[in-house]
Amino acid sequence: MWEERRSATGIDESFKHYNLAANVAPTLVPPFTSSNPKKRSFSSGFDDDLVAAVVPPVTVVLEGRSICQRISLHKHSSYQSFARALRQMFVDQNSSNSDDDVDTNLDLSNAVPGHLIAYEDMENDLLLVGDLNWKDFVRVAKRIRILPAKAKSRKLAAD
Repeated sequence: MWEERRSATGIDESFKHYNLAANVAPTLVPPFTSSNPKKRSFSSGFDDDLVAAVVPPVTVVLEGRSICQRISLHKHSSYQSFARALRQMFVDQNSSNSDDDVDTNLDLSNAVPGHLIAYEDMENDLLLVGDLNWKDFVRVAKRIRILPAKAKSRKLAAD
């Protein structure tokens, strides 16, 4: 019955010039790899341009300032690298050289002195940076918030 339908519709005749078996060779290529060894990224396994297209920069908000910064988390390899970038953004804005002694002791607790570094995740929960491993943090962080360590207390005037 199928043979009758194919011959009646002319499907066989219209596709005779295609040799589908010869033209289609099954190739198994792993996703996000490059055949050129110079284009491979050995640090994270992904090409920076591809990751930048998928993972957008994250907004960094310093409490009390009206201007925000943006940072690409995927360009950093660890929390220490991230802390160094925050220090350069908000504390050492004018100095281009970095002190090696400060860099070795730099972490999230002293990246921006007098402030805590928190992040908002995809569910808008506010969490402390450093609770997750680095790769999970990069995946879920939507916004970085730098909050004062001590809330400013208002003095009430006693009448």
